[in-house]
Amino acid sequence: MKLRLAILVGSLAAAAAPLAFAQGGSLDMPKSVEAGSAFSVPTTGSGKATLYIVGPGQALKRDVELGNPISFSAGALYEAGRYVASLVTSSTSESATFDVTPAKTPATLSFLAKPSRLAVSIHDAITGAVYVFDAYHNLVSAPLPVSFELTTPTGVEQKRIVTTRYGAAWTTMDSTGQEGKDKFEAHLGGISSTRIVTQVPGDPCGLKMTAVQQGQLLDLQTAPVRDCTGNAVPDGTIVTFTESFRGGQSTVDVPLKRDIAQVQMPIHSGATISVASGVVMGNQIGWGK
Repeated sequence: MKLRLAILVGSLAAAAAPLAFAQGGSLDMPKSVEAGSAFSVPTTGSGKATLYIVGPGQALKRDVELGNPISFSAGALYEAGRYVASLVTSSTSESATFDVTPAKTPATLSFLAKPSRLAVSIHDAITGAVYVFDAYHNLVSAPLPVSFELTTPTGVEQKRIVTTRYGAAWTTMDSTGQEGKDKFEAHLGGISSTRIVTQVPGDPCGLKMTAVQQGQLLDLQTAPVRDCTGNAVPDGTIVTFTESFRGGQSTVDVPLKRDIAQVQMPIHSGATISVASGVVMGNQIGWGK
């Protein structure tokens, strides 16, 4: 009987011991913590407890001594979002929510630009969008000024400064008047990102031809074909010569070669000869009228 009583008393003492192990534990979590920053959380009470912190993409567990502050080193919490902190003792559990906010200092830019190739002199044809991230890849939500620049080989052609909203900024640019590879850049503080935009000549402009008789044929030839800002239209562009005469019509498609198109067509008295490329019409020549 005495043995059984001793076992029972020992069992009760073992069960009661954890209840006295931690008393009145609580923690005072901050409302927000900047991603990657070091911080400390005060605690009250006495004894041992366990702190759990759970959030988007992160979960931490700390064994703590109540009454002492809990320190977190730089980089301990880095994913921005809403977190739940739970302090668990042998007899109690207390929870609190707090936010991890993006770092205020931007580290990288994600820059999207389109199209990568387009014709010259088109209004608002180039679009650029920037997303600003901190060193932990969180979208920086604080408003920041982003500078967009479109630069040709001769210098800066266009510049816009746009303030970010919720981590993003966007703008449009006109394609410049000269063909070539232009740099489209986004700058924020000391960081930048660059995309290359290739600009090609536009449609032919001011298309002109001459006609010279060569025996029973007309030698038709265009002047060097340029777009409206003076860029040479690419070789291979189709130029259409049309000869209309009484009772018929002849049409010949000729690709540009070294900036000009040339063809020979039979002579028809009273014929009207025209030239065109796409929707662009050139001059007309009346032959033998």
